[in-house]
Amino acid sequence: MSNGMKELYRLSHEMKRQKYPTVPAEWLANTKYNDRNANGLTRCVIDFLTFKGWQAERINSMGRMVDDRKTYIDVIGRYKTIGSVKWVKGTSTAGTADISATIAGRSVKIEIKIGADRQSHWQRNYQQMIERSGGLYFIAKSFQGFYEWYNQTFEL
Repeated sequence: MSNGMKELYRLSHEMKRQKYPTVPAEWLANTKYNDRNANGLTRCVIDFLTFKGWQAERINSMGRMVDDRKTYIDVIGRYKTIGSVKWVKGTSTAGTADISATIAGRSVKIEIKIGADRQSHWQRNYQQMIERSGGLYFIAKSFQGFYEWYNQTFEL
């Protein structure tokens, strides 16, 4: 297990001890973390930053589905469905990062990329916009990589 993951587990256990001070330590269930997929890595990063006392949130830029279908029973007892399903585009900025955080008063955007996943044209433009504005932008490919970047950037 990497040093970053060990620290995440330590912080998680410490937060549980603070939340449940009267429960014996051996009774507290360990939270399971992994950084092998995008959802797991996102959770690791957000939990770590939250445990450290910073603000961090996942950004959903997918849009939403609008279901206008209606189902009814016709005169001979058959089920019929009419209408359609539409996808409504999200209102967030094109290429927005997966995680938005504030660390030590700095605006930080973190993009999660696993395996062969690469930044899109929109994401590269968004990164340039953030960096021109004085914010920090980081592409996290593993929790250990994020942990090392965090320690180098925010030597607190």
